[in-house]
Amino acid sequence: MYKKKGTGICILIILLLAAGLLAVGYVRIRYTIQTVYVEGNVHYTEDEIKAIVMDGFLGDNSLYLSLKYKNKGIEGIPFVDVVDVSILSPDTVKIIVYEKTLTGCVRYLDTYVYFDRDGYVVESSSVKTMGVPQIMGLQFDHIVKGEKLPVGDEAIFGSILDITKLLQKYKLVSDKIYFNKSGAITVYFGDIRVLLGNDPATLEDKLMLLQGLLPNLEGKKGLLQMQTFDADSGKYIFKPEE
Repeated sequence: MYKKKGTGICILIILLLAAGLLAVGYVRIRYTIQTVYVEGNVHYTEDEIKAIVMDGFLGDNSLYLSLKYKNKGIEGIPFVDVVDVSILSPDTVKIIVYEKTLTGCVRYLDTYVYFDRDGYVVESSSVKTMGVPQIMGLQFDHIVKGEKLPVGDEAIFGSILDITKLLQKYKLVSDKIYFNKSGAITVYFGDIRVLLGNDPATLEDKLMLLQGLLPNLEGKKGLLQMQTFDADSGKYIFKPEE
């Protein structure tokens, strides 16, 4: 009798283990992620974002991720405010990256230091982020994360914001923006330097025109003088350089 009872218990345990293995196998197959959509990333590549979100054991399992990130996003990533993870279906995940607002960056001690629209230092990195212009001509002797760049005349941040917003409006991607002591602006597009002058009232008109001029200068190197208009020729002057 005891032998039959022991045999029955063993069979029950085996059946439970088999059922458990089948359940694990089903969950593993059913909820394995095949498709990942990533939106909002600029500083990080899609693969880097996927590696952050889907790290560790069962990182490719949507059921596990739905529990891990339920009602919360990922914080503490440099250059990022938060990352939200949504499960669209058992095999599909959507990752939305909300990056910190970066207006520009400055070069300091072999590091790119990024700041926001008000001049507050956000992050620093040895890597230059695409789409964020390097601002040159600012004078400062130290930098502290979370504090404003100590440039003296803080009105410069308003000028930086104005030019960067207009560049975005007209889909112009600049490498560098230089402000001289009088506030005159020079914008760099690869090997093309564009002198815009220091008249805020004409800045948008010039950039609107520049949107049509730059394609004609592709592959060239030189200086486009847009600070003054040549009334005789009705054109801005471009001076090629070797």
